[in-house]
Amino acid sequence: MAVISPLIKWLQLAAALLAASAVSALPAQSFETKAKQAFLIDEASESILFSKNADELIPPASLAKLMTMETVFHALGEGGVSLGDEFEVSEHAWRTGGAPSGGSAMFAKLKSKIRLEDLIRGVIIQSANDGAIVIAEGMAGSEPKFVEEMNQRAAALGLRKSVFKNATGLPAEGQVSTVRDLAKLGEHIWRSYPTFYAIYGEREFTWNKITQRNRNPLLGMNIGADGLKTGFTEESGYAIVGSVKRGDTRLFLAMSGMASDRERAEEARKLIDWGLDGFQRVPMFAKGAAIGEVGVYGGTQSSLKLRAGGPVSLPVPTEAEQRIVARIVYQGPVAAPVSEGVPIGTLNVWIGDTLTQQTPLYAAESVGVGSLHQRAWDAIQELAIGWMR
Repeated sequence: MAVISPLIKWLQLAAALLAASAVSALPAQSFETKAKQAFLIDEASESILFSKNADELIPPASLAKLMTMETVFHALGEGGVSLGDEFEVSEHAWRTGGAPSGGSAMFAKLKSKIRLEDLIRGVIIQSANDGAIVIAEGMAGSEPKFVEEMNQRAAALGLRKSVFKNATGLPAEGQVSTVRDLAKLGEHIWRSYPTFYAIYGEREFTWNKITQRNRNPLLGMNIGADGLKTGFTEESGYAIVGSVKRGDTRLFLAMSGMASDRERAEEARKLIDWGLDGFQRVPMFAKGAAIGEVGVYGGTQSSLKLRAGGPVSLPVPTEAEQRIVARIVYQGPVAAPVSEGVPIGTLNVWIGDTLTQQTPLYAAESVGVGSLHQRAWDAIQELAIGWMR
């Protein structure tokens, strides 16, 4: 049964901090964008800074190649392939994704062989459709089999609304994602594969005597951008997944539904500037600090202290006075025995009406099984008040 435990002292502290920084009575999410879908998260706190139609299904276009690359990076980490492996350019890869297709390509020659390391750069920097298909066929034997692996990886990463039908992002019925999923995917790639992530920040790639520039407009803006990718379809318009680091702050954004590449660049820049300048990062709990307590059933003690996996901070809007609500949410009652470090619930934080942050919480101590008398008393209490939860 879900139980909600309010944090009164924490709320008082947060409210005081917020009131001190407030300068107006505007809504917390006062930013507006021409993008039809947009999502912005603060990496350090995992806070949602902006959300607009974040769970609306969209064709991912070339942003699907982020999932293609994640599948490759995972396989490299598992030892299933190596950067020196060479894959042959099939007629399907050449005709569907290469020079005859008229789309983004490495312009690989039919029946030629290409090292996986070059293919990775071709897909990331040049958005090469032929490179993506060559990788898929070389690693899995066929593109459909590789796509099965992509969807398995997407499910493992918790991308619940994303379904991939090919390795390129070319239009395909049923191929969908959301800006929430895509932003989280970008963050995962940055966190899990730092060496490969660095390729997303490379400005150009020369292969087979052909030099092509990175299509990400954020890289040339001198704003701390270092990844990730752009996309476009007639159906959903211009899209982007990006990341920016300034000082100790790193943001990840995903946007879709812009009318032109120029509008995409402008709207992404505006959202980034707003995210970097419009929030004050307020530290709330130090690493290892007790965040709150929950009740324990049948234990040597009646309550259990909880902690987060690290320090907890909250980006607070600097432009608006907003109500902050924080609650511990968990499945209760928590039954003894409890081992220190096991997951118990989450710390959910609302700014105004927006659920901005969900921080996993863990047992800060171990609790053993109580005596027969203690367990009997807890059973009586549970029968008396359990129905009220």
